[in-house]
Amino acid sequence: MTTDTTVTWLTQEAHDRLATELATLSNFGRIDIAKKIESAREEGDLKENSGYHAAKEEQGKMEARIRTLTLLLRTAEVGHAPESNGIVMPGTVITATIAGDESRFLIGSREIAANSDLDVYSEQSPLGTAIIGLKVGAKTSYTTPNGKEITVEISNVETFTGA
Repeated sequence: MTTDTTVTWLTQEAHDRLATELATLSNFGRIDIAKKIESAREEGDLKENSGYHAAKEEQGKMEARIRTLTLLLRTAEVGHAPESNGIVMPGTVITATIAGDESRFLIGSREIAANSDLDVYSEQSPLGTAIIGLKVGAKTSYTTPNGKEITVEISNVETFTGA
């Protein structure tokens, strides 16, 4: 298991689901949106054509998702969740006291927790960066984007089971 932050760990199920979504968007999604744009274009003046503008906005969102999925799948490391061994790493579920409140969350891509009610923090987030590599019992702090200092104490690290 690598902890390179340019690599995203995914379960095989998550990888397959995302690959299917990418294929669907790249093929049928693009064809469908092109038809919507063409249909709206035929209605006339594009300046005041809300259907055309809505279709173009939908196209932009879809293309952004295609780019995101392409990059994610290109850099993904697919396999089983890493054994926790009590060390925070991508793909582990953490129980920690954050600013006095206990939280349970996954470190990794939110795509792997699609069928879970776990909160997910990226390895690149301020919290993720602060706790990667820490062991159970470790204490640290990190600075939020607004400059607030937050304390964290790791109380448990588990292997992600997908639930």
